[in-house]
Formats: sequence, structure tokens, C-alpha cells
Amino acid sequence: MGSTSNSYNEAVDRLNKLLSTQSPNLYSVAAKKIQEITDELQQQVAVEDVTQKLDEVVVDPVVQKLKNGFSHFKKEVYLKDTDLFSKLSKGQSPKFMVFACSDSRVCPSHVLKFNLGEAFVVRNIANMVAPYEKNEYPGTSAAVEYAVLHLKVEHIIVMGHSCCGGIKALMSMPDDGTTQTAFIENWMKIGKEARSKVNKLHGNLPFDQQCSACEKEAVNVSLTNLLTFPFVRDAVLKGTLALHGGYYNFVDGTFKIWSFTYSITEEELLE
Repeated sequence: MGSTSNSYNEAVDRLNKLLSTQSPNLYSVAAKKIQEITDELQQQVAVEDVTQKLDEVVVDPVVQKLKNGFSHFKKEVYLKDTDLFSKLSKGQSPKFMVFACSDSRVCPSHVLKFNLGEAFVVRNIANMVAPYEKNEYPGTSAAVEYAVLHLKVEHIIVMGHSCCGGIKALMSMPDDGTTQTAFIENWMKIGKEARSKVNKLHGNLPFDQQCSACEKEAVNVSLTNLLTFPFVRDAVLKGTLALHGGYYNFVDGTFKIWSFTYSITEEELLE
């Protein structure tokens, strides 16, 4: 912007000096033309100045992070596997459905290394699955219906995790039913059976250990709730669908997995 402004000022000065040695009539005509050119150049400089200021406003670190993130994805993922994206453009056929927590530390695609198109993922507070009720929690229920009846997934995994804030909220809820939040406690009531079981079996443990126990038990409650969906139950009985519980401990870097039909198998520890 500065170089353009200097250039047109210098050009006008030189032309003025040249015309000052010429006849008055020629100078008058030229002066009018100079004014027209000057006005045009000033408009151009003004536009360039506004554009530069807009560019400065757009260079926001948050927006830039998103731009850089997408640029990296496009270069390192999209452009390196165009066959995959061509296939995905025609539809998806994931084998897995995953219920995971919204917690930023436990993205299932990272933890379980799912590639694009491999897992149909639902994330919410404390990876909860509500029981089959047509007028309650339609978002979660719609996802289950779509995954099982339309995508024909073969496995549903409910993945709990360590240090879960939702489970801590569940274990901290007053017994009298009073609430301090607009939505969180009402949502976490889905896991109240897990809380009751932990209080009964592990009530003598320190609070953090009770929360750890509830993080796993809440997974089993969600798995049980999945079996209240008629189409899930039918698929499990036919052997076309398997239910699994998982528990990711990011404190010690371990993952436990178990299967669930109408009974729970032994945990398998992955290290």
C-alpha cells in the first residue's frame, strides 16, 4: 500500500514540474487530466488500504489454527488417499458404532485408530445410552436406530474413560433430587443404577475410587439400555450384532474391553 502511494505522488510531482515550463493553456488542460488521474489513483490506494486492514483482521490465531489444521488434513490425508474419499463419496458402511464421551481427551478415532468411514460415532456427556423410550432422548435413540437398521453395523462399543467429569457429577448428586444445572444432572440420571450399585458395593472406598468404579459400571448400564431397543435385541439374538464395553484409562495408558449380550464376559486388558 505504501509503495503504490509513493509511486503516484512522485509521478504527479514530476509531471507538474515538466508542465510548469510549458504554456499556460497546455498547463490548464494537463492539470485537469492530472486531477482525474490523481483521483483514480487515490481510489485505488484507498481500496488497497481497506483490503490490507481486512487481511489484518482475518489473521486471527483461532481461525488460522483451523486453516492450518485443514491444510494439513488435505495435504497429508485427503490428497494421499483419493481412492478412499472417492469411495466414501458414494456412501458409508462402517462396521462399528461407538458411544464415547465428549471429553476432549478421549477421541475414539485417536484411541482406537479408526480410519474415516470405519466407525459411526456418538459423543455425549459420560458416553451414556438412554433406554428405549420414544419420547425421551431422541438424538441418541435416532443414532442407534440409524446405525443398526440402516448402516447395519456389526459392533456397538460403549467406551468409558478415567477422570470422567460426568461420572463425578453423577456420584456427587444429592440424594434429595435437587439439581444445580439446567441439563447435566438430568442427563446423568440415566446412570443412576450404576451409582446405586457402586454406593452399595464400594461405599467404603475413597470418592475418587468410587468414581473410577462407576465409570465402568455406567458402561454396563448403557449396554443394558441398548438391549431395550427391540431391533438391537433382535440383531444380538440373530448374531448379526455384538455389544462391547470398553474403558480407556489415559492416566496409565491402558484399555480394557469386554463383551456383553445377556451376561458380561471377563475384561481383557490391552496395554
